[in-house]
Parts: sequence; C-alpha cells; structure tokens
Amino acid sequence: MTKEKKNEKEALIEFFSSYRELFEFFCSNTTIHGAIRLVCSRRNRMKTAFWLVLFLATFGLMYWQFGLLFGQYFSYPVSINLNVNSDKLSFPAVTVCTLNPYRYEEIQNDLQELDKETQRTLYELYKYNSTGVQGWIPNNQRVKRDTPGLPYLLELVPPGSETHRVPRSVLEEELQVKRREWNIGFKLCNKTGDDCFYQTYASGVDAIREWYRFHYINILARLPEEAAINGEQLENFIFACRFNEDSCTKANYSHFHHAIYGSCYTFNQNQSGKSNLWSSSMPGIKNGLTLVLRTEQHDYIPLLSSVAGARVLVHGHKEPAFMDDNGFNIAPGKETSIGMKKETVNRLGGKYSDCSEDGSDVDVKNLFDSEYTEQVCVRSCFQAAMVASCGCGYAFYPLPPGEEYCDYNKHKSWGHCYYKLITEFSSNKLGCFTKCRKPCLVSDYQLTAGYSKWPNRVSQDWVFHTLSQQYNLTDRNGIAKLNIYFEELNYKTILESPTINMVVLLSLLGSQWSLWFGSSVLSVVEMLELVIDFVIIGVLILLHRYHFKQAEEGEETTVVPSPVPPFAHLEQQVPRIPHDDLSQRQIVVVADITPPPAYESLDLVSVGTLSSRSSSMRSNRSCYEENGGRRN
Repeated sequence: MTKEKKNEKEALIEFFSSYRELFEFFCSNTTIHGAIRLVCSRRNRMKTAFWLVLFLATFGLMYWQFGLLFGQYFSYPVSINLNVNSDKLSFPAVTVCTLNPYRYEEIQNDLQELDKETQRTLYELYKYNSTGVQGWIPNNQRVKRDTPGLPYLLELVPPGSETHRVPRSVLEEELQVKRREWNIGFKLCNKTGDDCFYQTYASGVDAIREWYRFHYINILARLPEEAAINGEQLENFIFACRFNEDSCTKANYSHFHHAIYGSCYTFNQNQSGKSNLWSSSMPGIKNGLTLVLRTEQHDYIPLLSSVAGARVLVHGHKEPAFMDDNGFNIAPGKETSIGMKKETVNRLGGKYSDCSEDGSDVDVKNLFDSEYTEQVCVRSCFQAAMVASCGCGYAFYPLPPGEEYCDYNKHKSWGHCYYKLITEFSSNKLGCFTKCRKPCLVSDYQLTAGYSKWPNRVSQDWVFHTLSQQYNLTDRNGIAKLNIYFEELNYKTILESPTINMVVLLSLLGSQWSLWFGSSVLSVVEMLELVIDFVIIGVLILLHRYHFKQAEEGEETTVVPSPVPPFAHLEQQVPRIPHDDLSQRQIVVVADITPPPAYESLDLVSVGTLSSRSSSMRSNRSCYEENGGRRN
C-alpha cells in the first residue's frame, strides 16, 4: 500500500502522455472563462461543438484586435501637447538692411557700364529718357549703340517664339497692335549653342530688374574678397538704438553686406565668445528694441531698389539672416511697431518624425557658418548642385572650398545652366526639399505690425532740425522709427509625445484580453505553459519513434540466420558410432501430450487416474535408465 502511494506522488517534472490528456487537464484547471465547457459538456456533442466554435471565434477576434494594436504601435503615431508657459524670454536676433546696395570702388566702372547699357535698353524698348533722373549715371548716347555693349541683351519676344529673334521691322509693325501679348526677355544658350531659350517675363519691370540682377551677379563675382566698405556710409544708417531703455553699444550688433538689400546690421546675435544676449522680463515697447533709421533715397541703385525704407528680419540667434524669406519692409516717415509672440515646437525625431537634431544625419554639407536649419540645408544643397552642374557657384551663397563664383567672362553658359537649375530646384527634381529635414527643435516668432505717421506735424520740425544738425539729414521723409517688443511673456510650447508607448500598449492588450476572456496575466502564463507542454509532448513522441525505429534496425542486424551446411558436410562432422553401442545409446523419449481439460466437465477421478498413470510411466522410464536400457 505504501508503495502505491509513493508511485502516486507527483514528480519534480512530469509530462502528459497524450495530447488528449493535456487538453483535458488544461480545460479543467485553467482560469480562462469558457474553457471548462469544452470538457464538462463532452457527452453532448452539440454543446461541445458550440463552445468549441465560440471559443475559437473569440480567440480569433482577440488576436485580430491584437494585430490592430500592434499595427498602430509600429506606425509610431504622435500626440500634440500644447503648453502655455510664462517666464523671462530671451530676445531674438533682429537684422535691419538699408535697401541700398553698396557701390564698391573695385567694381565701380563695371557698374557704370551696366547702368549705361540699361539706359540704352530702356530707351530702345520704351523710349524712356533717364537724363537728369536721380540715381542714374549721366549718359548722352541713348538712341544708338555705337559700340557692342553687354552680352544677353533684352529683347521683345512674341508669343510662341522661344528660340529665335524677331527682326526689328516686324517688331515695330506688330508691337502697335498686340503690345500686351508680347513678352520681354533675354536669350541664353549652352556651351555649344545648340540649346537656347528665352528667359521671358510678361511684365517689363520684372524683366528689366531680373536682367539687371543677372549682370549685377556677374559683376559681384569679380569683387575681391578683401574689398572694403566705407565706414562713414554705414554709420549714417542708424541714428539711434535703445533696448530696454538703455543705449546700444558696438558689442550688441554685427555688420554684413547683402548684394541686393545693401548694408545690414544684426542686433543680439550669438557670436562666438559672447554671452551678453538680451532678455525681456516685461512686455511692452519700452522693454524692447527701438531704432531710428535713415531712409533717404538719393544714393539708391534704381534697378535693384524699387522700394524705399528698410528691410527687417526677426530670427534666431544662431541662424543666418535670409532677408528674402521672412523679411518685411518698413516705410519712411512712419513709426512701425512689431509685436512678437514666441512659439517653440519640439518634435520627437527618430522613428516618430522625419526631423534632424543637428543636421549631422543629413546628406548635405552645411556651407553657412551657423547652426542647422531647413533653409540653410536647402541653400547649401542648391549651391552644391550649382557647382556640380555649372562649374561655378551662385554669388549670394557661400562657396565650397576651392570653387569660384559664376562670371560669364569665365563661364559663358552659366546663365543657361542656372535658370534651368532653378526650374528643377523649384519642382524638387534636385531632391533638396526631400534631403533637408526639419529641425527637431524650432523657435518661431509670430509678428503683428502697427503703423503710424512719425514724426507728426507738431513735432516734425524740431525732430528734423535736431537730426539734421547731428547727422546731416536733408529729407524730412528720410527717417523711420522701428519698435520691436514682446506683446506678452506667455509663450506656447508644442511637444510631441508617443500616442502608444509600451505602457499604453500593454494596458490595451490587457483590456482586450479581459474583454474577450475575462482573464489576467496569469492566464497568459497558462497559455504559454500549454504551448510549451504541447511542444514537449511532440518532441517526446518524435524521440520515442526515433528510438523505436533504431531498436528495430538493431535487432534485424544482430539476428542473422546462419547458412545451412550441405548434407555431405554434415555426414563428415557426425562421429561414427559402432553398431554394438547403438542399442546402449538409444534413448527412449516418451511424450506426454495431454490436451487442456474442459473445466466445465472436469472429472476428478479420471484426473487422478491419469496422474497415476503418468507417474507410473515416469517411474518405468527411470528404472529402464538405471538398468542400462535392459528390460526386466
């Protein structure tokens, strides 16, 4: 009894002997709802089939929901969190330009020749005589072009004509009839001259300005790197500068020259080795930047500057000033007040969004001496494509090492290459907008503007008199006032966060599991145990079959029947026995072959008789053997 109890004790590791036993044990003991019905109702096949179908359908729906959840998780969605904070704000960088390109002494002759050619072109096309007009170079030859002028002259181009020039006689006849349908442009060809097109414009103003700008870029390419700017002209631009009621110093701004927008000042720029950045602890005009600017127009280049005033741009401390993108103009004789609101966007990056932390993972070399921005990357990409395709660089962007700017005296077909490249760039055929990703952390400033006349009629006399005595001001409308300040210290922070992280994913999976089966984590462990036991039983069955097959093959190889020797060979092996000894060597074999008795009709007497008879036979045989085979 004790031995049977020991056998009934559970061992350390036990496995089920069959799949049926495994599933019966699982369904009877699991905590998953509905599984017990598969066992308790097995005598009713209809109920068993119903619960089996219901169990499998529920199981399938649950894992379908699991698939949807995992699909959402691996799509890496993000949620937008908007926070409103209030704190002391760092004042942004502010760049102000004169809208008056500087006439370098090194290229003064080239600029004068360009102005003369422009005056002749205006007279030929529009009969405009610029003699005595402010800003133009005096020129007496306006009708006839005695000497060959600049290449790529402006021409009237009829509609549909893009590759050939129309004779002057045809122009004069048709121009009177269909003047509005004609375009104006200049012809550009490649190196071989077999591919030409007209760069045309519907507006004559746009055509003349772009044509002038094209030649102006060529002239800038001839400018030496060490070309100097007259300091007196720069100092006459800013009459007054105050921030937070304190006067500005030279340490608060830096200077650079823009080819189109003229002399530019950048205030509060984060230069290397400087940490004295402005900050605002209170909102309002008095706690911002106030500038009084000179906006006189007597020294403007008419073809590059068709507006008066100044160009202003608000940007980050470490960002370059791209005046074409986000800049705005302020009018002379006005006080312009710019209110700012700060907004910060913080993207997750990585798998959640296509942004770059610092541009190190972008396949575009940064040619600007600044931190990574999307516009810096796009312009660097275009300049690299320009150098690769045209053999020279665009004059408004920094150059890669060892390259030079485009000049048609050295690169005759660069204009043809440039305008085609601009078309490809705008349509993203160069891939610059795809390569250049947005920064993960971006600070932007929302601007609102207000304007008023300054100075007013009551105060304009004394203001003009004071400035004219100090800065030699001659034009009453040649001044402008600019105020830039924070409207409020509240700023928005837009943060991206994962919509489904690992904690949320586990919570959703647990909710689905509880919905369909009403179970917990331990039920999942039971399912894992079922799978493991299922695999182990399968492995044991395969091992058992493998060993059984090996055992059968071993028996077949060991038990091999020996070949039967021939009869003659057997005769030689059998020893010869003398005839006299045969009688003595004979053995009497008595076989007691008795069929099994029929127990229903068993006769004890006959059984006794048979037993006595068999015993007497055995005694006779023994006696015979003792007497040496002799009978009595």
